[in-house]
Amino acid sequence: MAVTFKLWNQAQKNLRRLLEDPSRNAEALAACLEQHGWTHERQVWAAPLATFADQLWQHLDSEVARRIPQSGEHSIAWIYWHLARIEDTAFNLLVAGSPMVLDQGQWNARLNVSARDTGNGMAPEEIEEISASIDLYALRAYRIAVGQRTQEIIQSLTVERLSEKVRPEDIQNVRRQAAVRPAAESLLDYWGRRTIRGLLLMPATRHNMVHLNEAFSLKVRVT
Repeated sequence: MAVTFKLWNQAQKNLRRLLEDPSRNAEALAACLEQHGWTHERQVWAAPLATFADQLWQHLDSEVARRIPQSGEHSIAWIYWHLARIEDTAFNLLVAGSPMVLDQGQWNARLNVSARDTGNGMAPEEIEEISASIDLYALRAYRIAVGQRTQEIIQSLTVERLSEKVRPEDIQNVRRQAAVRPAAESLLDYWGRRTIRGLLLMPATRHNMVHLNEAFSLKVRVT
């Protein structure tokens, strides 16, 4: 059996309600760990059912994972990389104030990718290059490592921290780390207006789900 979109959407609505009620923020953190876990492979959150990421990679041919349809912008491989980079950047640099997972295991070399940003504002030819060259085994391992680190960060959060706004100095650190390119400055503007509570929705849960849904559509279109 596997988790379904209907089940996940219901859980997302519940997470929003919990986050909006300060008296239930401890419950919200537990719910967020589960919601986040469903968007990653099972190694991240010991899920009792096949997660969305598990289902995505099941019977997924490498050629299909790399292919960009004529009427599309992304490949499944690029989407998976983008999800990992967004989460790695937001939760390590903005929430935990710690180095990115990317920089703790020579991941760029292992991925065979030179870019260290999130992929926002990337030109079509750059997306094509990453789609063609990225090491798919390393890609899955990198996103698992990112997901495991995010789980650790969420588990360490106190209820009091949820209302804290993202600090300007942490936004500036993202710029220093070249984790977001100048063409995507609007992403930093968006993050700069968020609280930690907001980041639990975007990107930890809803952003992952939006792009995984896109990846599932691509899996059908390019097969």
